[in-house]
Amino acid sequence: MKKISYFVLLFFSFLPIISYSQGEVKKDTIKLHNNPFNPLMSYLPVENYTSDQSNISYIIPTSEGDLAFFKPEVFVERGTPQFAEIIQKVEALPNLYVMPINNEIIGYWTKKNKVGLDFNQIAFVNWSAGGDNSISGLAKGEFGRKYTKGRLVWDNTLNVRYGVNKQSDRETRKTDDVLELNSTFGYKSSAISDWYYVSKLNFKTQFTNGYNYPNISDAVSKWIAPAYVFVGIGGEYVEPKTGIKFYLSPITYKGTFVNDERLADQGAFGVEGATYDADGNLLKHGKRHRAEFGMLLSTEWKKELVKNIFLDTKFTLYSDYINNFGNINVMWDMKLDMKVNDFVRANIGTNLIYDDNVKTKVMRDGVQVMEGPRVQFKQVLGVGLVYSF
Repeated sequence: MKKISYFVLLFFSFLPIISYSQGEVKKDTIKLHNNPFNPLMSYLPVENYTSDQSNISYIIPTSEGDLAFFKPEVFVERGTPQFAEIIQKVEALPNLYVMPINNEIIGYWTKKNKVGLDFNQIAFVNWSAGGDNSISGLAKGEFGRKYTKGRLVWDNTLNVRYGVNKQSDRETRKTDDVLELNSTFGYKSSAISDWYYVSKLNFKTQFTNGYNYPNISDAVSKWIAPAYVFVGIGGEYVEPKTGIKFYLSPITYKGTFVNDERLADQGAFGVEGATYDADGNLLKHGKRHRAEFGMLLSTEWKKELVKNIFLDTKFTLYSDYINNFGNINVMWDMKLDMKVNDFVRANIGTNLIYDDNVKTKVMRDGVQVMEGPRVQFKQVLGVGLVYSF
């Protein structure tokens, strides 16, 4: 009953609707029409609606109170002005914000493409303090495709990074290598709810061989060695004031793939290693796949902290039901992006991982040996060019 009363209160709160056109209020430009996808968005323009910005109807709620966090679905027709362009026409109205209303309810795709290149170079000529000439570069790309229709959302992102470093009298070394795909399929529980029923997929691997430098004879990682796959179903809550996402999946599959026989025989990345007899003869090769089923909890936050400084962080906890339940794997990614202008940006990124199945490879007396799991940490600082399209 409380839910119904709240719905009625919100509905009648939106009855005062005006049409903003060249500073005049036209009372005859309002038409009430039922929206089959979202009953809370039931106001549409009349038949004299055109693509001209001066003849677009608006809902204008106040920015105070609970209505500031009321988020009805907005369906934007292809080719019409976007929100950022329309808002400039009503800046003279204090303490108000607007949402464009459309005469067509459609699902639509939005896209995001961003490619960048970071550089770092040091050169010495007769430098008395000494030092090595060095040059490094990092190429990166972020591509997103999001489909929205009614309460249905399908969000996909692809992240790629590859970095190298070259110093004088030393081989070229890899500094970063990531290929990651994320796909989220969600359905909103109701038109005014902040909860989604969600299914998530995450795939992560690398492009080229990785080494425990200076040893470049035996690769410690390769393409699809390892590769990690997470597939889960659960619920996601989006906090309306801050935009923080909380995701809980009671059923999550984690697959670890090691598509290299030598690494699989070593039992690298938690797969079952090879079996040998007492004389060291191989009896059975190691497995190239390890499957786990457990619980996953994650939180994600994207925020502009101050003007032109953006924070993007994701924190994930995972525990396997079958093997050592309560032993938690931790993944924490954080990126701080500082915008200089439309093409130049500086960024700081950190990655922290703890996985009990991943043993540490170290050099002991010139021999590579496996030791217990440790906290893995990586930090990247870069300044470079970024192009969005």
